[in-house]
Amino acid sequence: MSENRIEILRDILIELHQGASPESVQERFDQHFQGVSALEISMMEHELMNSDSGVTFEDVMSLCNVHANLFKGAIADVEVADTEQEGHPVYVFKQENLALRSAIARIRRIMDNYSKPENEDFREDLLKGLKHQVSLVGQFHNHYTRKEKLFFPVMERYGHDSPPKVMWGVDDDIRELFKQARSQVDQLPDLPIEEVVESFEAFAKEFEEMIFKEEAILLMILLETFTQDDWLAIAEESDPYGYAIIKPTAKWVPHRESFGQSADAEVEIEEQSSDDLQEAASQEMNAAQPNTRVIDTPEGQFTITYTPKVKEESPVDRHTEQPFGNGYLTVEQANLILDHLPLEITFVNKDDIFQYYNNSVPANEMIFKRTPSQIGRHVELCHPPKVLEKVKKIFQLLKSGEKDKVVMWFKSERLGKFVYVTYAAVRDDQGEFQGALEYVQEIQDFFELESDFKRDID
Repeated sequence: MSENRIEILRDILIELHQGASPESVQERFDQHFQGVSALEISMMEHELMNSDSGVTFEDVMSLCNVHANLFKGAIADVEVADTEQEGHPVYVFKQENLALRSAIARIRRIMDNYSKPENEDFREDLLKGLKHQVSLVGQFHNHYTRKEKLFFPVMERYGHDSPPKVMWGVDDDIRELFKQARSQVDQLPDLPIEEVVESFEAFAKEFEEMIFKEEAILLMILLETFTQDDWLAIAEESDPYGYAIIKPTAKWVPHRESFGQSADAEVEIEEQSSDDLQEAASQEMNAAQPNTRVIDTPEGQFTITYTPKVKEESPVDRHTEQPFGNGYLTVEQANLILDHLPLEITFVNKDDIFQYYNNSVPANEMIFKRTPSQIGRHVELCHPPKVLEKVKKIFQLLKSGEKDKVVMWFKSERLGKFVYVTYAAVRDDQGEFQGALEYVQEIQDFFELESDFKRDID
């Protein structure tokens, strides 16, 4: 992949941001590109947002649809084995989009029939069906959240941090458009149907554009970059975030190939003891070497080299007592205590890296859902762009010592309960900032205490 190719893409987008019409650059684009790799789009956005061109994240986000339209019909498809198998995250993702498109089409038909005078006697039933279909479309929140919490962290680990920032910002804009459209549907029949249609179409236009971006750009980046193990991890962590309209009906079991072993070698391995195999596997993991992947594009091949993370065994015996505060605990006991606290705890270290969370409740019951893929992620990347400044402000207050705690509370629509959130600075004996502890608690029960005291056991 030549640098000149990316520079041309970047220059075209800069022209768009400086006010050129899409039509004026389309011809130049078509002259230079027969097929565009989604990886090139990712690299182009990264360079654009990190250059001295003056183009910001907000600029890229505001022209996201223009960019996507520019690439329509030109983006090279990537074929990867297993992705059309039942239960594979890509298969599920596409099936959700298909179901969501179908629900949007049904909403359009219902609103069209609702507006016809001859259907006045049936409007109550039509309205009931309309609200049901809108509630189905509303499940796109689960689809977007899985994308943001599971796809994006892996993308960032491979260096593709610009597309997630842009796409998450557009996701939030779409969420707001849906909120407005749903509110107007709820006001029927008191609102003119024309106003409701206009509001819904404003949402649907952006939503359908996002489906194109997901399937023609985002998934192409993922398919060119992610390993089979990445997809397995995503599949295993998807359930807590839920699905949109459809759910996987089977667990994806990937086909695994063995390479470079003769029949004699296979027999020899079978004869080894399980202990020998475990020791050999451990040595192989500890000596992890850089992996190389060659990716084909219409312009030739390019190579990505990366070193897989090695899972190191803890040198501490988890069942040997260690000094803890005013007593002694084993690591296992400390872990159990943290998991039994009636709080959701998250620890972000002094370098702003999400380092730990406890398992006080199953992931699908968490107030703020956490999954293992988020460990090691920069805290700013764990939040949508619309709240990024608030996150930065909290950490600034805690790090500077201006505050030791920042508290917030809100009534959760999803839970129907009050939630109390505390961000606390963690400092060592010398007062040095070592990180921030977030603890989240559902406090609805406190509002419903039956008396001033209770000291008896029921």
